[in-house]
Amino acid sequence: MLYVASGFFVGLVVGLTGVGGGSLMTPILVLLFGVHPATAVGTDLLYAAATKTVGTAVHGFNGTIVWRLTGLLALGSAPTAILMIFLLRYVGPFGAGASSLITLLLGCALLLTALAMILRGRLQAYADKRAGKISPQTRAVLTVLTGIALGVFVSLSSVGAGALGVTALILSYPEMPTKQIVGSDIAHAVPLVLVAGFGHWLIGSVDMATLGLLLAGSIPGIIVGSFAAPRLPELWLRPILALVLAVVGLRLIF
Repeated sequence: MLYVASGFFVGLVVGLTGVGGGSLMTPILVLLFGVHPATAVGTDLLYAAATKTVGTAVHGFNGTIVWRLTGLLALGSAPTAILMIFLLRYVGPFGAGASSLITLLLGCALLLTALAMILRGRLQAYADKRAGKISPQTRAVLTVLTGIALGVFVSLSSVGAGALGVTALILSYPEMPTKQIVGSDIAHAVPLVLVAGFGHWLIGSVDMATLGLLLAGSIPGIIVGSFAAPRLPELWLRPILALVLAVVGLRLIF
């Protein structure tokens, strides 16, 4: 029941704020349930694949996905994710070295996510001033590099596809509507987490029973959170979530 309750809580937060899936689920599995970091990451990646597929379908129906942008991100992230899985397989996903690496990267990813959530408004204002000043070639290169960075973070920590991806895209595409940036980022996350999640499954770092229990709780949680979101002020929801992520990130690092 605790796994189902945790899934419901994370689903609720995602429904309310749009972020927090991997940022909360993996630390909960590691710190609360004592799941090995590699298994927590692998399980959360397939968990994210299920939820983000639904989100992609909705954004695709609404026409808020820029597929060229999604393709450029995947060009960098998918090969990087495969390389990271090979790295984990080489060092052994359940060895002390891999565990320390994943925990450290997870903590850093949580701190960066918290920072991105707090500074998003200022970064948006800064990006607006640079609208029209970035060449198409530079944007393409920056987008692929963003995909590479996300491939590293997501494969090894399951964190980064949401808040970090959106923040990077806002800086590279300041004139693009936020709903298109969010939709494109969610669509890109599906192949990324599927590739990374399938890789973790191949090396034995996915707990399918836990995955089923988490989904049983998260799906109702997302529905409840999505309905409640318009009635709750995001002004205090995001800072609270950012604070929680920062504290958990510091706990994992130190």
